[in-house]
Amino acid sequence: MHDPLDNSRAAELSHVKADGAAAMVDVGGKQVSHRVAVAQAIVTLSPQLAAAIRANALKKGDVFAVARIAGIQAAKRTDELIPLCHSLPLDVVDVELTLSEPQAPQQTMTITATASTHAKTGVEMEAFVAASVAALTVIDMGKAVDRAMSVTSVRLLEKRGGRSGHYIAEDTREAEKVAQ
Repeated sequence: MHDPLDNSRAAELSHVKADGAAAMVDVGGKQVSHRVAVAQAIVTLSPQLAAAIRANALKKGDVFAVARIAGIQAAKRTDELIPLCHSLPLDVVDVELTLSEPQAPQQTMTITATASTHAKTGVEMEAFVAASVAALTVIDMGKAVDRAMSVTSVRLLEKRGGRSGHYIAEDTREAEKVAQ
């Protein structure tokens, strides 16, 4: 177990100074490269809410359009929300929302957010924030119909670019093999 008062590990951690204080990573010496990250959030819904979303019958409006814009807007403000994130010049943020089939045993909204940049550091947090805020927007818009909604997961599906290379979530890799 790590002793929080032992700063000998601080040099190993990118966001910690030698004295143990939190710090922003210096990316000044890194090369600019194309970086892409894809994150996913899953929201569970009642059948009634799923049907209302399909029919675009919610009083607050079109869930797909509002959640998409909320996710894009949130990604652009990630550095204001997460203290040690760098400000990034985003090339594009795309947010896709998909409802499960009406006959599925559990109704879900799957939100997939893709963020892309040419920068010295990655866009994983921007993709995470986009997916998360879009999921929270779905909850905000649907809470009058379904107070039991929940965000069951938020995870990284893929990351490209940078020194650590290409990452694809294992279950996503398996699904791609089956599709081919």
